[in-house]
Amino acid sequence: MRAWLCKEYGPPEKLVLEEVPNLEPGPGQVVVNVKAVGINFPDVLIIQGLYQFKPDFPFAPGGEISGEVAALGEGVDGVQVGQRVMALVGNGGLAEQVVLDAGALMPVPDGVSDTVAAGFSMTYGTTYHALVQRAELRSGENLLVLGAAGGVGITAVELGKLLGARVIAAASSAEKLEVARRAGADEVVNYSEESLKDRVKELTGGNGADVIYDPVGGDLFSQCMSCINWKGRLLVIGFASGDIPSLAINRVLLKGCQVVGVFWGAFTGREPDRNRQNFAELFELLKAGKIDPLISETFPFERGPEAISHLGARKAVGKVVVEVA
Repeated sequence: MRAWLCKEYGPPEKLVLEEVPNLEPGPGQVVVNVKAVGINFPDVLIIQGLYQFKPDFPFAPGGEISGEVAALGEGVDGVQVGQRVMALVGNGGLAEQVVLDAGALMPVPDGVSDTVAAGFSMTYGTTYHALVQRAELRSGENLLVLGAAGGVGITAVELGKLLGARVIAAASSAEKLEVARRAGADEVVNYSEESLKDRVKELTGGNGADVIYDPVGGDLFSQCMSCINWKGRLLVIGFASGDIPSLAINRVLLKGCQVVGVFWGAFTGREPDRNRQNFAELFELLKAGKIDPLISETFPFERGPEAISHLGARKAVGKVVVEVA
């Protein structure tokens, strides 16, 4: 099989496409023939040695996949060869095969394409956990979404509206804000042209946002702390800006607010039953047509590194997916 391998830290251009041995499942494991790979910001970081997990060299990036079960290890029940599945793999997904524990698999719902399935888990899983379990978002609250046209941001706009919030979408261009409007945003803020904190205060009658969804970090985090409502919840999703901000803790005291970490990957391992219930609810929304995953760009397997570059250059609107087969 072929795999895009990271043999030294650096930009996507340093990835090498190589033939490697086909995989064999161990006890409790399955081999999946990969059909598509969702590209996420951790893929940009992990090949540079900037992510919190650092796999041994050589490794393939790619944390979420869809595909078809190719082989079963000893003791695997409830999974069949040929079954269409989706899974989080951490890394290793940008390859023609992956091997993983059978318990990590989720069946792909009928009518969902491999491309959509590969781009669904991390973004919708993160956002549903963030808004439902971590923020306990309530109908009628003001939800501010940063990076609102990005892979996770657009899901926060969609799900926030479904949960009854008034959604204020913030992004860096008029094009991206139009995408957020089409996803259901009630108000938009272009933070490359106007003050985020001032505009949000204006839109909320001076009170500020009740819940803030921040996958960007950097300087915008400080502005968020200035436009959060009393008893507000600021969700720390990630740091797409590349800068991890510092927190002036006195602002938390003065606002009576919470700064809430959202580590969905750890949640899936610590609370697997709750995570499965989340996905059961998400799949119902998907089947009912109430959410519409936005796959804005697809790349063939031979151009896998370009997909990571595209995301890293902030060119992505919605989700980027590599189609392997």
